[in-house]
Amino acid sequence: MTPKKPTEVLFYHLEHRSLDSVLPELLERTLAKGWRAVVQAGSAERVEALDSHLWTFADDSFLPHGSGRDGDLASQPIALTVGEDNPNGAEVRFLVDGAGHADLSPYVRAVFLFDGREDAAVAHARQQWKVVKAAGLDATYWQQSEAGRWEKKA
Repeated sequence: MTPKKPTEVLFYHLEHRSLDSVLPELLERTLAKGWRAVVQAGSAERVEALDSHLWTFADDSFLPHGSGRDGDLASQPIALTVGEDNPNGAEVRFLVDGAGHADLSPYVRAVFLFDGREDAAVAHARQQWKVVKAAGLDATYWQQSEAGRWEKKA
């Protein structure tokens, strides 16, 4: 049996596009790889907003997902939560709006998305970076260029 690779941890510093713009694209790429995703938000209100947004973010597309109020999340390709659970057996965990997670080792990839225009969000991301590094995980830091492209900074 091949040993499991360590979790790949990515930090996305949003500056020129919003979470509502970036998250659906990243979720589409995740599903295209055959992975399931869990999105952990910082509040129940944000989960509700994301729940609505993922159905309507594009005229010609939607992302199949559910939240705790939908009942059983085990069959959902994307689960939205405020908790640290993994209700759908996801390979990728997205952490938004200040969400933090104690153990990222069960995941292939963990993605922290934070708004670089908010001092509190940047401070929280720095703290999470320290936690990830202290856990011995490799992390990369990506920042948006003015053109909206992702540039690896660390």
